[in-house]
Amino acid sequence: MTSQPTPEDPEQAAKRGRVGIIVFVVATMASLAFFAFFPGLPHVIDWGAILVSLAVGMAARWAYRAWTTRSRLPSG
Repeated sequence: MTSQPTPEDPEQAAKRGRVGIIVFVVATMASLAFFAFFPGLPHVIDWGAILVSLAVGMAARWAYRAWTTRSRLPSG
């Protein structure tokens, strides 16, 4: 028999949402900093760098949410 998932605490869900936004912003800024300061690159932030940085931020937020969801699941 499978157990029914319990409803998540609204306060915990809000905290996960805020932390997810922070993870997105930090990853996006780190990616933009990489494009701006890494030696050998043209040191120009163009639309490609912005789009890649947004994609990196979304991937980081997705990874955070997957990690926290997996760690919340009961073992067994």
